[in-house]
Amino acid sequence: MSWRKISMKFPGTCIVCNKKIEANEIGLWAQGLGVKHEKCAEIKELKCIVCGASAGCSQCEYNEDCNLEEVSQLCICKKCNETEDPFASYQISVKKKFPLLNLKIET
Repeated sequence: MSWRKISMKFPGTCIVCNKKIEANEIGLWAQGLGVKHEKCAEIKELKCIVCGASAGCSQCEYNEDCNLEEVSQLCICKKCNETEDPFASYQISVKKKFPLLNLKIET
């Protein structure tokens, strides 16, 4: 999948920063992935969805295989991944940041 530069016909939400992209603004679009600001496409380091700190891309064990343009922006840092229940923390953070997903979390 490749990102295409488009002039937005309708407002959208950036999949990287979760902020609005206005109609007539230039954005990058990929089918099945969504849209993002041009400036957000330049990001080479993901943020941890749980704590908001750097996800540590340069030290990540998957760094050589990871394509930041294609992967989910919902990554987790090593510190948060080493907590008692990282998946539960991840789920709670995603639910808080994306309430429209209406996730059901089983405890």
